[in-house]
Amino acid sequence: MTQHADDDVARHGGVAGLRLATGEAAGEALAQSLPVDRNQAILEAAKQVGAILKREGHAFALAGSVAVYAHGGAQNLQHDVDFAIRPEDAESVAETLRAAGLPVRTPPEDWLLKADCLGQQVDLIFELAHQPVTTELLERADELSVDSVFMPVLSPTDLLHSLLSAFSEHHCDFGAVLPIARTLREKVDWDAVRRGCGDAPMPDAFFYFLERLEVIEPRTARQQQTEEGRT
Repeated sequence: MTQHADDDVARHGGVAGLRLATGEAAGEALAQSLPVDRNQAILEAAKQVGAILKREGHAFALAGSVAVYAHGGAQNLQHDVDFAIRPEDAESVAETLRAAGLPVRTPPEDWLLKADCLGQQVDLIFELAHQPVTTELLERADELSVDSVFMPVLSPTDLLHSLLSAFSEHHCDFGAVLPIARTLREKVDWDAVRRGCGDAPMPDAFFYFLERLEVIEPRTARQQQTEEGRT
């Protein structure tokens, strides 16, 4: 799940054989028909919502643990599905999902909407680590197969930047992000992630951690001086 930051550390297409719920009874029947394996249930929900958004032409990108899986990470998914959408599209996305029979609600947090699909929670995030989701961010997404359904997926660099930028003194779970960094390290532009995180202390500590574990190459003194000169 994509972590947002300080005060909310707990949050954060057509599928063969499945039909969208059109009412409470249908939704319960679909939930009961899902596989027992929670990872597969989350994947089914991601595929279903992704196909709906694609069909209606919405700009979006898969985020969170399912995005890591799409980029080659282990199928060890967290408790929900994350999609990044632009703030200006939030209302139309909500209308599309409601028209497809999915309940959508507005939580107290003002940077996302929440939906339910096939018994799984879906977060529709329009702000990642205190920064609005932009057209440029979504255009950098990779078109990948998510358990046989193709959809845009946040780039590895943007995924790691969103996770590290969310680190704070109230939320700093290095252990959750370390396996992701190991898995995606060859696909991430680490210099871009460093620049994006600036001199924030928690991400900087994580970079040191990665260097000591030889997950990434350490910065040379010259590189550090160059980066400081850009700020």
